[in-house]
Order: sequence, then structure tokens, then C-alpha cells
Amino acid sequence: MGMTENSTDGQEVRGTVKWFDPTKGFGFVVANEGGPDILLHANVLRNFGQSSVTDGATVTIIVQETQRGVQATRILAIEPPDLGLAGDYSEGEVFDLADDKSLPLVAARVKWFDKSKGFGFANVFGSSDDVFIHIEVLRRSGLSDLLPGEAACLRVIDGERGAMATFVGSWEMASRGEPE
Repeated sequence: MGMTENSTDGQEVRGTVKWFDPTKGFGFVVANEGGPDILLHANVLRNFGQSSVTDGATVTIIVQETQRGVQATRILAIEPPDLGLAGDYSEGEVFDLADDKSLPLVAARVKWFDKSKGFGFANVFGSSDDVFIHIEVLRRSGLSDLLPGEAACLRVIDGERGAMATFVGSWEMASRGEPE
């Protein structure tokens, strides 16, 4: 079962994340031009610097045909889904500031995040203060889940009940510079 020469680089595809389960370690992408679902493995996501991706995110990926079907081999870009206004949340002030790129990115470590509760906390390096992370902010940042101990970069504001993240990014994002 030899691979053909042109399969080493693969084909560039844009699509939408159908679902991704960090616990199972994989998910699927639907290509914009249709066709079979594309397997997205957690290792490919980790190589891009993320441990999860939110459902509905737009991805640009390199895919290859394998014996088990089409698989993503590399991620070129991830764009968060356009969720519109999440006006029914009490943390409304977060959404006004969610895209304030003038706020600095700060290095943080995730304390815990509970997807079913819809929130969690992180600690900025050098500080023991908890930073509240709402699941909608996570989704708007293009992520679906955070793991305890995971390194991340945050934009933080002082909300009514303390420090709140307005943006959550991968640790690598801090070293790569700002997303567009």
C-alpha cells in the first residue's frame, strides 16, 4: 500500500468544525465544498498550539486521503464562529470588551474549567488572583474547553465580581504575536 508522491503535502481545504471532543481526542470538519467528513485528530490541533476547538469554527487545513478516509494533517488557520450578540448573559459587560485588542495578552495557567457549568478560572503567572472565564468568551476565542494546568494567554478586565477574561488564546499565540 504505497502512498503517491503528491500525497505528502496534501490539499488545502476550508471548512467548519462539526464537533470536536478533547476527551476522545478527535472530531470532524465539514469541507465548504462538501464531500465526506474530515477527521481532525487532537495531535494535529496540538501541533497548531490548541487543545480544543469550538464547534462551528472555520478552519483552513491540509488534508490527505488515507485508508480510513480523509484526515487533516495540518491546521493553517482557525477562525472563531460568528455568534452574533450574546445578549442574554448577565456578564454583558464582557461582550462589549471582548475584542479590545489594546488590552495586553497575559500569560496564565488554567485552574479548572467546567464545560457543563459554562465557566472556570485561571491564574495569571505571578498572581494568585482568580480570573473568571465564561464559556461564551472561550467560544468567541475559538476554543471549546480548557484543561486544568493548561497554559494560556488572556486579556483581562476588572468586572463587577473581579477579574474576568475577555479573550482566551493558546500559549503559542503569546509568542507568535497578535491574531489579526
